[in-house]
Amino acid sequence: MRSSIRIVDCDNPGTWTRYRAGLCDSCQANCCTMPLEVRLPDLVRLGLVDAFEAEHEEAGRIAKRLMKARLIEHFNHKQAVFTIARRAGGDCHFLDAATRRCTVYEQRPDTCRQHPQTRSPRPGWCAYGARGRG
Repeated sequence: MRSSIRIVDCDNPGTWTRYRAGLCDSCQANCCTMPLEVRLPDLVRLGLVDAFEAEHEEAGRIAKRLMKARLIEHFNHKQAVFTIARRAGGDCHFLDAATRRCTVYEQRPDTCRQHPQTRSPRPGWCAYGARGRG
């Protein structure tokens, strides 16, 4: 007898499910365990950087401050892309561990707003299902 629970490996888009409306309603937020890359306007919207700082401060200096505060884990200088820090278990910093829902949904970064339709390792597909332990 085959199990009806689909196991997904977030690092292997070949295990993902084709996205369809309503799929997120029963998801366990697997996409919120993948690295989240954001740009400066996202950080302003999230309230991690104020608009004045974003306009007048060098991105590298902002990144240094955010790394020290453990809000980001990486900064790509060439592309000016920040990677949001994750918790020890791999969850996004903004994911509620109990409800598995985003705590900043209205302010979420563009990457999240456009996932999985365009900003995804496999556009149109998502890491829906029971998370595999690898």
